Amino acid sequence: MARGKIQIKRIENQTNRQVTYSKRRNGLFKKAHELTVLCDARVSIIMFSSSNKLHEYISPNTTTKEIVDLYQSISDVDVWSTQYERMQETKRKLLETNRNLRTQIKQRLGECLEELDYHELRRLEDEMENTFKLVRERKIKSLGNQIETTKKKNKSQQDIQKNLIHELELRAEDPHYGLVDNGGDYDSVLGYQIEGSRAYALRFHQNHHHHYPNHALHAPSASDIITFHLLE
Repeated sequence: MARGKIQIKRIENQTNRQVTYSKRRNGLFKKAHELTVLCDARVSIIMFSSSNKLHEYISPNTTTKEIVDLYQSISDVDVWSTQYERMQETKRKLLETNRNLRTQIKQRLGECLEELDYHELRRLEDEMENTFKLVRERKIKSLGNQIETTKKKNKSQQDIQKNLIHELELRAEDPHYGLVDNGGDYDSVLGYQIEGSRAYALRFHQNHHHHYPNHALHAPSASDIITFHLLE
């Protein structure tokens, strides 16, 4: 059966439209490749879908720019002039913006003021006063944060000192405070916390004199106490 004639009009269904575009694009590129191989032609095809997705075919051993340059030389049409003019206009605007910004910076440093009239000088003064106000407020806030941080650190140090003094007072009042009877090498343990770590002072047991046969019994001294810091 012969195929029915297809009416050429916009396909309303988006899915069918995308499928048709993909199939016919591939067919068009296939024909362009056949022209390149069979006829030694240079072909360039640039396509954009309805979603602005680029699809391009270019004959082997050539580039799109070479095709466009050849088109310009043969047709005497400069396709780059408009783009070049737009680029030059953009460059001019950017240079002007840069020049104005440099002038404003110099004016805020007290330079180039002779170019300003009274109203412009007044406006510049108001802007700088507002800037100084914002900087001053930020400085005061930063200083307040530093003071609060210092207070917290001092409070922490004071608490540590109070706890240590309290432990020492309890130790002085009760000789048996903190004693550990583990049948081991130590007869007392004193614990306190310093700078985020916990320290334990251990004192050698007095009755272990048999380890030192050449020495008589002696009272515990500073050398009998060993302090260990346990990190938390």
